[in-house]
Amino acid sequence: MDVNDFDFKLPDNLIAQTPLEDRTASRLMVLDQQTGDIQHHHFRDLVNELQAGDVLVLNDTRVLPARLFGVKEETGATIEVLLLKELKENQWETLVKPAKRVKVGTIITFADGRLKAECTAILEQGGRVFTFSYEGIFYEILDELGQMPLPPYITESLDDQTRYQTVFAKERGSAAAPTAGLHFTEEILQQLRDNGVLIEFITLHVGLGTFRPVSVDSIEEHTMHSEYYHVTAETAETINNVKERGGKVIAVGTTSARTLETIGTANNGKLIASSGWTSIFIFPGYTFSIVDGLVTNFHLPKSTLIMLVSALASRDYVLKAYNEAVQENYRFFSFGDAMFIKPATRKES
Repeated sequence: MDVNDFDFKLPDNLIAQTPLEDRTASRLMVLDQQTGDIQHHHFRDLVNELQAGDVLVLNDTRVLPARLFGVKEETGATIEVLLLKELKENQWETLVKPAKRVKVGTIITFADGRLKAECTAILEQGGRVFTFSYEGIFYEILDELGQMPLPPYITESLDDQTRYQTVFAKERGSAAAPTAGLHFTEEILQQLRDNGVLIEFITLHVGLGTFRPVSVDSIEEHTMHSEYYHVTAETAETINNVKERGGKVIAVGTTSARTLETIGTANNGKLIASSGWTSIFIFPGYTFSIVDGLVTNFHLPKSTLIMLVSALASRDYVLKAYNEAVQENYRFFSFGDAMFIKPATRKES
């Protein structure tokens, strides 16, 4: 399957640069995965789309202020370091700009020198491994010195750093936000609970794959970067029970979907308590074992994310929906509007 099969024309002015003041005020496109029918709502209307007995699964990863700006000791050149994954204590996989200035042995000093990093390995596409040394507690220093790692297509500054964090963010370790979750507030989650919808949380720390495009022509040749996930026994049992009763499992974001499918496909359609690393790549032809529906943002052309969405609702339906979103001036990407891919055989609400 060709990467260009997932391309579409997106005007730059539709890339959302800032979040809306009200998280729930974004628009919501509802796409029926069985018929391809499209409806236009606002995100707060999601409470009318889910039914009692369904389970909504959200990713509770917490974004690290992982973008650091330091100085190369030998030359004084400014170097940007983006923390992606902790390999072991004090050792991190990172992205570096400009990468050509950083060789093995290069030392970067941050702020007043309380934090230093030595490059110990060179990876592909600007990746570097750094070993950090510091005085104090690493995460407290990171909270003080680091910035939120906004995606490169967001060019405006973010005044309130919490807006790139979900209201339910808990487990520290992500290099990017699970952006579909940014639309939720505690109030809308409570409304869903009051309507009989179960709310469950899983963890997947968003990593390098978010920042790297598909660089091959055939999607079957693309290799996903691994990301850490965790699902508790209680959450697994709840979701299994919902499936057994005929309820629908609604994943919030592609990260939640990938986590559920990683475990489900390995266990004959059942969830079990599990932690580990996943590099699952979902694209058309994949049969979902757990996920029935998906709340998601509008994604980049030719990205692995639009490929996953197209596996659930069919490429033709998704591209039709995306083209309509462009015509209707939906806002795209991290701070943009949302789509709800409605489960098949869904009873009308």
